[in-house]
Amino acid sequence: MPIQRFDCGPRMSEMVIHNDTVYLCGQIADFEAMGGVTSDVEAQTRDVLRQIDALLARAGTDKSKLLTATVYLKDIGGFAAMNAAWDAWVDRANAPARATVEAKLADPDLLVEIQVIAAR
Repeated sequence: MPIQRFDCGPRMSEMVIHNDTVYLCGQIADFEAMGGVTSDVEAQTRDVLRQIDALLARAGTDKSKLLTATVYLKDIGGFAAMNAAWDAWVDRANAPARATVEAKLADPDLLVEIQVIAAR
């Protein structure tokens, strides 16, 4: 099967599909879509999950087919707020394997980044 790459930039592709597996790059809050920068972890998480839904739909799949998720938090103190958004979003009957870590993110305004892999 060929490898499909979407929204390719000089360093990465936003999404790659191979053998009916969908790989998303780390998704971050879209401050423009959110109406500006926010220091609300839950709001940033909701926006990231909205973007993940859109990309998965574009690939012909959805969150019920998530295999893994890696959540990067600027401050692990935001774990409960991130989980509030996650718990409202995730398909509990088909929850993915997940890891959550504290990490220094690329922009100081970013509080959360989420990377997922899904089946199609």
